[in-house]
Amino acid sequence: MEWLRSIRKVISCLEEHLLDAQEEYDVAREVGISPIYLQKGFHIMTGYSMAEYVRSRRLYLAALDVIRDKEKVIDLAFKYGYDTPESFSKAFTRFHGLSPLQLKREPAKMHVFLPLKINITIQGGNEMDYIVEKEKALRLIGFEREFFMENSYVEIPKFWDEYREKYCDGLRKGKVPEGELETAVFHYHVGLFGVCIDDAEEKGRFRYLIAGRYTGGEVPEGMTLYEFPEMEWAKFLCRGSMPGALQSVNTKIFREWLPENPDYEIAMGANIEWYGEGDIWSPDYESAIWIPVKRR
Repeated sequence: MEWLRSIRKVISCLEEHLLDAQEEYDVAREVGISPIYLQKGFHIMTGYSMAEYVRSRRLYLAALDVIRDKEKVIDLAFKYGYDTPESFSKAFTRFHGLSPLQLKREPAKMHVFLPLKINITIQGGNEMDYIVEKEKALRLIGFEREFFMENSYVEIPKFWDEYREKYCDGLRKGKVPEGELETAVFHYHVGLFGVCIDDAEEKGRFRYLIAGRYTGGEVPEGMTLYEFPEMEWAKFLCRGSMPGALQSVNTKIFREWLPENPDYEIAMGANIEWYGEGDIWSPDYESAIWIPVKRR
């Protein structure tokens, strides 16, 4: 239950610093979780991003202050992290459905948002298909970008769309690879892996690679090499059309496997998505999620 305790600790930390400008990176460091896993796990287990949770809690507390009528709107705006009274009033109205002045007249219509409490429900009859195995040093080659954690769910699919349009569509139609980059994509099967690596220099960002296995040779300009050391990986098989099958298994990993597993914990701030060949919309399509693990 280490993972469960960690998420509860995150919520306590957020509650203690609700009025501070604390970033997700700082929370992750305080509770000892990789920012990548913290963001993903928090969202899966609570249904909110950390930013959404903090924003909702602040606006609820702001409503209580409005009802008490002891502070001006401009003071509440700065107290709860808004640059102007206008931006505060806009967010307040969007959250509560009423402006501060209207809520003062109709306090019963306040949108209540209390601190979250995390509980795990054990459900049987649907075991996860996974193995834990040691991989020798895994050398990857591919295209790299950095993303902000807050909007990565939107931006990474765009990255894949750009990659497929530029390098894959022609190759699927039988086009002969042209130039160093197309040749490398074809030779190394770039697109076999999607890789998150939590080692970006700027806080709140991480590296993402669309990659294949590197087997040697010159690295073309515009591509990146990355090597994982020899380590154990928990590999979770996903069967079904994309992205639903992958998302379903991802949810089970964070809601069931990590909280309940007595033997393994996350070894580093990275994870890999493996994509098999075939039609990604097929109900029989196979993909996988790889998580680096170590024994407790």
